[in-house]
Amino acid sequence: MYPIFLKMLYDLFMKKLCKCLFISIFFLFVGIQKNLLAQTQYELNTAWRCAAYDAVKANGEQISQPTFALTDWKNAVVPGTVLTTLVANHEMPDPFYGLNNEKIPDIYHVGRNFYTYWFVKNFEEKKPSNGQQVWLKFRGINYSCDIYLNGKKVNTQPVVGMFLRRAFNITSLLNDKGNNRLAVVVYPPNPVGNPNGGQGGDGTIAKNVGIQYTAGWDWIRPIRDRNTGIWDKVYIEKTGAVNLKDPHVVTRVPAQRLPTGTQKPAFIEATADLENASDVAQTGTLVFAIAGKKITQTVRLAPHSTTTVKLPTYTLENPRLWWPAGYGEQALYAASFTFVAANNRVSDEEKLNVGVREIQTDWNSTTNSRQLYVNGQRIFIKGGNWIISDAMLRFSDERYDAEVRFHRDMNLNLIRIWGGALVERPEFYAACDKYGLLVFQDFWISGDCNGRWIDPAKKEDQWTRRRYPDDHQLFLHSAADMIKMVRNHPSLAVWCGGNEITPPEDILVPLRDEILPTLDGTRWFVDYSNSDAMSYNFLGGNGDGPYGIQPLEVFWQQRTFPFNSEVGSVGTGDYESLKRFIPKENLKVPEYGTKPDTVWTYHTYTGVGYNQFIDPYGKPKDVQDFALKAQLVNYDQYRGLIEGFSAHSWEWYTGVMIWKTQNPWTSMRGQMYDYYLDPNACLYGLRSGSELVHVMANPIDGMVMMVNNGFSAKRNLMLVIKTYDMTGKEKLVTQVFTYIEAGSVKKILSVKNILDELGAKDGAFLSLQLLDEQQQVVSDNFYWYPNKEGQYTGLQTMPQAGQLVVKAKRISPEKIQVTLSNPTQQPVAFFNRLSLIDAQSKERLLPTFYDNNYVSVPPATSRTLTIESKQASGNVQIALEGWNVPLRYITIE
Repeated sequence: MYPIFLKMLYDLFMKKLCKCLFISIFFLFVGIQKNLLAQTQYELNTAWRCAAYDAVKANGEQISQPTFALTDWKNAVVPGTVLTTLVANHEMPDPFYGLNNEKIPDIYHVGRNFYTYWFVKNFEEKKPSNGQQVWLKFRGINYSCDIYLNGKKVNTQPVVGMFLRRAFNITSLLNDKGNNRLAVVVYPPNPVGNPNGGQGGDGTIAKNVGIQYTAGWDWIRPIRDRNTGIWDKVYIEKTGAVNLKDPHVVTRVPAQRLPTGTQKPAFIEATADLENASDVAQTGTLVFAIAGKKITQTVRLAPHSTTTVKLPTYTLENPRLWWPAGYGEQALYAASFTFVAANNRVSDEEKLNVGVREIQTDWNSTTNSRQLYVNGQRIFIKGGNWIISDAMLRFSDERYDAEVRFHRDMNLNLIRIWGGALVERPEFYAACDKYGLLVFQDFWISGDCNGRWIDPAKKEDQWTRRRYPDDHQLFLHSAADMIKMVRNHPSLAVWCGGNEITPPEDILVPLRDEILPTLDGTRWFVDYSNSDAMSYNFLGGNGDGPYGIQPLEVFWQQRTFPFNSEVGSVGTGDYESLKRFIPKENLKVPEYGTKPDTVWTYHTYTGVGYNQFIDPYGKPKDVQDFALKAQLVNYDQYRGLIEGFSAHSWEWYTGVMIWKTQNPWTSMRGQMYDYYLDPNACLYGLRSGSELVHVMANPIDGMVMMVNNGFSAKRNLMLVIKTYDMTGKEKLVTQVFTYIEAGSVKKILSVKNILDELGAKDGAFLSLQLLDEQQQVVSDNFYWYPNKEGQYTGLQTMPQAGQLVVKAKRISPEKIQVTLSNPTQQPVAFFNRLSLIDAQSKERLLPTFYDNNYVSVPPATSRTLTIESKQASGNVQIALEGWNVPLRYITIE
């Protein structure tokens, strides 16, 4: 009986199972069919070929035939520029090394044809037969081009302008068998500008709608081809009859919020452009999906038309909010827009991440400047100025991620994109969304090129330059397109008309009053980077600065502009950094008062002025000693700068932006890390001084102060103040509980007399710490002081901290924890640099991220650091070297 019963159960189970499997497979098949009809997109980024225009004796119709022979054509880098390709093919030297850039012909001298090139790409894509559309998309070409496919010209109108995306319906031009050839001839900007040493050369590069720095600036040498080429991504996209374009999401977050706890609702507004590429009307449904919900709108689209469709406002309950770095979570919702045709097939889909946040601004009548709010909370802006990731436009997701992460690690909350460059790429904005960096985005105008000042280096007078660029409509079209490209990123906070000058009036007014309100309408627009509408200029002059190394007292006692868009200092890297781009024979100590070595000058060392600040540490013995002492200056400068501004937050200032925090080439000024992504001491001095809750000492009167840039009061903080002499002898000054209100600065006590007495002969150390109720460190700040004559004589004769114990252990495949322990009765182990290195070559592995560096360890204390790198799991070691700690290599447990 049991076998028969079991067989009946088995038969019944198999019938049910087969039915379920059939249903599952059926719906899976339907889903696959549905997705097969949906958009697919792929990038054309390999196997490009190129040839100089003058070397090819054929036209575009001939070259774009798949049968045309590409004999003697060279490999090309796309995305990239002509110079990128020539360097990759070893036809030109690396322009970032030594004086190599002088060996490369400049386009101004050899003519535009020298850098006019054909770019060719073969790809497989059959001509569709089911009503599907195939699109060829360019995200950036500099400066103009003609496009051919399979013997036919693609563009019917001129393609001009560096900052316009282009999309062409190539369905009818595809070959039936699928073998296709794309040929693009790219022409350089016109004019190219004379690189005569002026800011932007002779200024005429700004007659184009494009990058201005390529003719040279005070921080970079000319880019010889002016970045001519297919410099940004190229895609093939397949859709149904309806192409979904430029989706737009606006998030409304009313009232003041906190990063934690249950949230009141937020409201989401969504639109998208629908282009019907077919000859017949199309009906269907636009679907916006977010947080597990779908918002829909039925539409009817006329043939060959584009319609902006608005969806019903969606109420998002208890939203996860996006906050700037340090203030809360950078929450991102995966979202999508889909157009589903009347036959229930997906015609097109676009995916994006949505950060739910709202930007507001108002006027601070105390500081006389604008102040910025996120989700109703006032943010004291600590920003850095950014030029571009790579001067030759060699962009990558990995490099963007590393650079933006470095800015997060500096404890900054904003990056300003300078107006002589570009609207940054979506990959940059994605990294800012991820790490919580707000973005202040300039358009392509500069005071230098666009006529603010008299400049004998410029070819044309101020009145003429004031009308640059030549094509105002192209500027406006480009601005509108770039706004559409990046407007969905929560990190984007501010639009700016230009660097140190407004655009011409017939650009400024429609941009401000029509284009931005229509296409965005959610962000602050400032007409130029040091406008009185942003930062009232009560001092006269340009409205920004000072620049260069300053006595630390300047940052504390001299009131500057209340929302200063550019204030900057130094940034020369250490010896390992200098070796990467300076030939051995040129690694000489720059002498104060004499002209530096030509390579140092070429890489913009001139005017940096380290020596008068280095000499108190002892005249450098060699370039390695010079570079080490430069790091002491770097750390002190940027810590002092941001502390001075923070000490007067909301009283004098609503924000500050450092000029500048990164370099797109091998320059020696204005950088927290070098071109190769190796951080210097600037980064860690700035990181220390920029803590959200921070304890610091005024260098003028020795007043110990606390600053709290957070949203909540901090109570029951233990303040510990200690001093150390050069032998390591400790003195406890005070240990006291204290508190500080949100968004405030508080004075505690002065230690000036104590430091003056202790350090009169040899200088002294000051340790400031804040501990929470769990005795965890909230803020840790370690100062070094000169003697009464301003000389660091004690550091120069400081005993070795030879008993420093260093242990390293791997805590995950990409993370290493390092602990430095200094025994009792030892001197301070001062200013220790850790580096992750290859165990064999001893070369630093880049990029690597350190949660602290250039650390000092007093006796009877320890410091624990975390090092993170994608290369950490290999055969690696830790190199450690300090001011009084000899170089050693640590094996990782």
